Amino acid sequence: MTITVRKAAEADIDIVAQALLESSRGGKRIGLFDLVFNTSDTETLLAHIKRLALTKTKSYCHFSNFFIAVAEGKAVGTICGYEPRIATHEIFSKALEEIGFDETYHERIAAYLLCEGEVDNKTFVLDFMLVKPEFKSIDVFKELIGKSMLTARLKGYRKVQTSVEIGSVETEMIYKKLGFEVVDEKRSEYYKEQFDRPGIMRMRIEL
Repeated sequence: MTITVRKAAEADIDIVAQALLESSRGGKRIGLFDLVFNTSDTETLLAHIKRLALTKTKSYCHFSNFFIAVAEGKAVGTICGYEPRIATHEIFSKALEEIGFDETYHERIAAYLLCEGEVDNKTFVLDFMLVKPEFKSIDVFKELIGKSMLTARLKGYRKVQTSVEIGSVETEMIYKKLGFEVVDEKRSEYYKEQFDRPGIMRMRIEL
């Protein structure tokens, strides 16, 4: 199977929105966007997320931060890679405001904020990875992550990191196979109560 990776376009909004929703849920009952948008109706969430990914304000959820893996002429996977010095939390709030949502979501995601991994402006961040079940292989993940790291290197970054929920063994193993190491982890009973996971680990690789 030949895999190519390209930058996402507006036409890829379906798989981008699916990645944002599914990776944030990570097999759990609810995820971050359920709380941001205060609903767990999948159809409603996907509609909101698509609008968020298409705003003029380029938050870390914007489609332009995504890469698309293509195999057999189809989009089979995606990953988000962004610069935290540009795509800040303030920019995220501004993008939400653009589609009619205010900052009251902060209260609803308090447990997440307790365990969110720290990041500095000299680090490139990967997030929201999704590969369709029938195409899941280390090769697809390797191409997606590899292309993202190449982009980071070309932008002058020497460190790339991602956040993985403690207990998401498959995702943790994929990143470890590609050279990432666990830097630290944050645990919280509040997080476990809300998401049924102990917390979040931060993984990083030096380029």
